[in-house]
Amino acid sequence: MTSVKPVPDGFHTVTPHLIAKDGFAALEFYKKAFGAELVYAMPGPDGESLAHGQFRIGDSPVMIGEESPQMDAWKSPGNLGSTTVSVHLYVEDCDKVFNRAVEAGGKAIMPPTDMFWGDRHSSVQDPEGHMWSIGTHIRDLSPEEIQKAAAEFYQAGGCGG
Repeated sequence: MTSVKPVPDGFHTVTPHLIAKDGFAALEFYKKAFGAELVYAMPGPDGESLAHGQFRIGDSPVMIGEESPQMDAWKSPGNLGSTTVSVHLYVEDCDKVFNRAVEAGGKAIMPPTDMFWGDRHSSVQDPEGHMWSIGTHIRDLSPEEIQKAAAEFYQAGGCGG
């Protein structure tokens, strides 16, 4: 008898699963913007929609599917007009990936900026409405150093502080 792993090879304990209005278009954006590699794309019964897919960015898997009338709770951020989640990418060059994402059709939300927690950080909204934060770690800081820098950041009015 073989033993089945509870977390399949190539996955992490937490794996994002995005809902898109147009799954195949979303996959193309992720390829252009983030260098995503398609693992698989399973068409829906109509042969045109994306029932379920998977792609990888770096060492991380991401699942994707399209909205479904049968699954009322599964709506894309674009359809809802908002999202409460951001997917964070750590990359070698925050500026380069941010620019590539905007050139691919993403909406610039926050340009690359050196932040108090030690990352160069930016944010992009993809054409489906998902938020992506993009960062490059540039400084190692202790929790005390981060707390002090955060207080200075907020005191100076950062994020409406």
